[in-house]
Parts: sequence; C-alpha cells; structure tokens
Amino acid sequence: MHAMLIRLAAMMLVLTGTGMAYALDLVFFTRPGCPYCLKWERELAPIYEKSDEARRAPLRRWDLSEGTPPYKLAYPVRYTPTFVLVEANVEIGRITGYINDDMFWGMLGKMLKDIPQETGPAPSASGERK
Repeated sequence: MHAMLIRLAAMMLVLTGTGMAYALDLVFFTRPGCPYCLKWERELAPIYEKSDEARRAPLRRWDLSEGTPPYKLAYPVRYTPTFVLVEANVEIGRITGYINDDMFWGMLGKMLKDIPQETGPAPSASGERK
C-alpha cells in the first residue's frame, strides 16, 4: 500500500509539473575521489547511455558535496556510489554500491521490471507526451 501511495504521489507531481521532465530518472550519487564511482564511470557510463534502461530512466548525477539533493528520498544517501531510481523526483528503488556490471544490471532490472514500460517522458500540461 505504501509503495502504491508513493507512485500515486509521484504521478501527481508529474501531471502538475511544467517543462520537459522524465517520470523516471536514475540518480547517480557520487563524491570526489570515490574509487567505485570512477570504476562505474569507466565500465558502465558509456554503455548505460546507449541502453534500453537509459531510455526508460535517464541518468542524472548528484555530487554529495553539493549538499541536499532535490529528491524525496526514503532515507539519506551515505555511501557512494548509490543509484536511486526516482519517479517524479520521489525514490522508488535504490542500489547502494558498485561491485561489477552483473550486479548493477541485475539489480536495476529487478527495479524496472515492475514499472510499466510506457513510463517515460512526463506528460505536458496539456496531457500530451513530449
């Protein structure tokens, strides 16, 4: 029930928002000098941008040294890298850490499988998808 309420609130934010926004984003929380963040950037960043997952959930980066992120998180991000799947800026899933590509793709796949495929660019104020 809690997850359903979060999704409903997220969709309300999408419907009342303005400008081009995505219903889903994958937020990559990083910090300067994080060796596992750098490893992810080397191994997966170029691949992610070309993936089906990126079309559904574009990657956004947030440097924790920049302060409080503009997302409604279930709890604060303490470790980097952390990947938070957000729907209309509300957390709906999280991957903490990066060991290898199999772990990342497997966990991201689990998060995305329960989300309708048509989730993508948010509707405009007129209700049309951009």
